[in-house]
Amino acid sequence: MTENNQAAQTAPTPDSLDGLSYEEAREQLVAVVGRLEAGGASLEESLALWERGEALAKRCEDWLEGARQRLATARDASNDAGASS
Repeated sequence: MTENNQAAQTAPTPDSLDGLSYEEAREQLVAVVGRLEAGGASLEESLALWERGEALAKRCEDWLEGARQRLATARDASNDAGASS
């Protein structure tokens, strides 16, 4: 398999990211950044890596936003329970 074919296969699809945990997405993002920073990739491969990195960063942001919302909900429930006591 050529590098160009490998790069094309790394392009994100919604299904390929939906099942990733925050840690998995972050780990993959670190690997993508490392490959981009190392240089030597073709333009096509670099673009595919960039797109994958953007999708992984969005997945991480979505996980973090979900965690923020869960914490806010838990705090609100705790405050409501304390106020009704």
